[in-house]
Amino acid sequence: MDLLNRYQLGTNIIAFSTTRHGGCSKGNYAGFNINRFCGDDVEDIRKNRETLCSLLGIDDCRLLMPHQVHLTKTVRIDEALLTLSEEEKTEALEGYDALMTNLSGVCIGVSTADCIPVLLCDESHHAVCAIHAGWRGTAGRIVEKALAEMGKAYSTRPEQVKAQIGPGIHLESFEVGDEVYETFLKEGFDMKAISKKFPAKDSSLLHLPSSIKKWHIDLPECNRLQLRDSGVPESQISVSPVCTFQQSTDYFSARRLGIHSGRIFTGIMIQE
Repeated sequence: MDLLNRYQLGTNIIAFSTTRHGGCSKGNYAGFNINRFCGDDVEDIRKNRETLCSLLGIDDCRLLMPHQVHLTKTVRIDEALLTLSEEEKTEALEGYDALMTNLSGVCIGVSTADCIPVLLCDESHHAVCAIHAGWRGTAGRIVEKALAEMGKAYSTRPEQVKAQIGPGIHLESFEVGDEVYETFLKEGFDMKAISKKFPAKDSSLLHLPSSIKKWHIDLPECNRLQLRDSGVPESQISVSPVCTFQQSTDYFSARRLGIHSGRIFTGIMIQE
């Protein structure tokens, strides 16, 4: 498997998700992790970022990711932000779960390890967006909010957008507690479309009867429906078939590997 899983979102657009292959990180961070917030070795991260920047043809200062907090705020990447020091950039990107830009030669992206990454591209207005949609962000409709922010900043209209939903945990693997189900229900989601009960995964370990069932949520479908209902044509929405939990040898999965493990980086860049 290649280091990058690439997507087609436009003629002048580079879009991708990293795999676990080709990097130098070790253990549960092996091998290609560029996330600075998950406990990996600093030097390994530096080397992995260097490799990615070389592939993209950019300097490290133009590879941007936020420190995500599972909320729904979007930050605009402009020339003023690029002039900041590395410390100032880190502070400016604290607490955001989506980035958008209309600058060329700047790769913006988000980190996931079961959560859902979503990329948006509006070629008409030379604008792109990268979104981290965990279950909290998804329930908070971060995709809808990011689309609205692109509209304010770049005059983006949903019908002009191409979207890619990247690798993440899928319905069969995403067992949740009743409180998660109730959150989506209260937020007005069509629960018949996004949820289903399966036998509890730990029933055999806890000697529970197989009749005990738990809710599962379809996060990729939740985000696909948000895009569709916001006006993005279904023909312009692509969904990755990769379930990170089921394919954890190729993609990082926090549920498989634990929170002290690497992260997938899903990025998008307008070429200069």
